Amino acid sequence: MAHPKRRQSSTRRDKRRTHYKAVVPQLAKDATSGEMHLYHRAHWHEGKLYYRGKVVVEKNVETIEEN
Repeated sequence: MAHPKRRQSSTRRDKRRTHYKAVVPQLAKDATSGEMHLYHRAHWHEGKLYYRGKVVVEKNVETIEEN
């Protein structure tokens, strides 16, 4: 395996690590359902998949009756 020839300074190490940050995701409130969701993402609410305030997919719940 490759090994560094010289020790990397703490300043160089810390400059590299400055880009690792915890960020709070942006949330939006859906106009039709009032549900909070991530921007540019579809979200489920009461069995329906919403995107930009419109229903994209409805979940079909089928019940199997046994005789």
